Amino acid sequence: MPINISTSPAIFRWRPACWLRVSGDDAANFLQGQFTNDLRGLTSPVPSGGSGAVYGLWLTLKGKVLADSFVMRGTGANEFWIGSYFSPAAVIRARLEGHIIADDVIIEEQTTDWQGISAMGADASLFAERMRLVGGFLFPGRRDRTGSFEFVFPVASVEMSEVADLAGAAPPVNAEFMERRRITDGIPAIPADVGPADLPNEAGLEAEAISYTKGCYLGQEVMARLKSMGQVRRRLLRVKGEGGNWPVLPAAVYVGGRQVGELRSAVGDGAGGWIGLAMLSLLHLTPEAALTFAPNAPAALQLTDTP
Repeated sequence: MPINISTSPAIFRWRPACWLRVSGDDAANFLQGQFTNDLRGLTSPVPSGGSGAVYGLWLTLKGKVLADSFVMRGTGANEFWIGSYFSPAAVIRARLEGHIIADDVIIEEQTTDWQGISAMGADASLFAERMRLVGGFLFPGRRDRTGSFEFVFPVASVEMSEVADLAGAAPPVNAEFMERRRITDGIPAIPADVGPADLPNEAGLEAEAISYTKGCYLGQEVMARLKSMGQVRRRLLRVKGEGGNWPVLPAAVYVGGRQVGELRSAVGDGAGGWIGLAMLSLLHLTPEAALTFAPNAPAALQLTDTP
């Protein structure tokens, strides 16, 4: 019987794709001028086990998405930490170092030295509070829409036996379970679902990852224009298909003989089919459109979101 992924308690052990330490007298102002979201709420250091984190994006000058991350305040003076589930540390570091001119900013690679635990489902916040007792960073996650928490800590500081004790009855789950949870709730993974050819608004990230009031940052002018326009021509939409197979990703998606986008992510739905996220043009798309993986082929997937 499929697990109710919205309410069942669970933990997921993971390693970040990026975990960088940023320090220096100019670190706060520098990051504020590069990140899409407002970091001014992180001006005071938090103690070990604190919960200050802001989610946002690192954009190109043209407003395209290079990477995403959480930014947290460290315990030291002028210390920040940058962490991401999927965006590589090398990409974020290169993006930042390419804009350091005369700033007193030091970026240190720490990714291999940190690990994470995601707590989800019923009583996730209670588990997260228990994790706080052993130190590290604790903050709301983006695993689903029901209130997950992340606990990230140095590899050497916490034994997994301690994690198991703190987790109580919450069972560990695997990466496929997490992917199903993420796609079910329509949460994009960056750069798999949204990357350097895409705008944040095309993935619905404008509400949670972008500040329109913080002032200037790289890509801000494009974001302001998109806000005034009020619409985009493409959207990341949830789709589903029958059977347990899907093409190699990313896979072109067609309506008739016209390519209308790509399937970017897919995972088995636990019931014999699959679910996914597809970046699709809205110009030639209707709720009833027959979506295929080849020109003029039989329908192979269906929309579950309204275009």
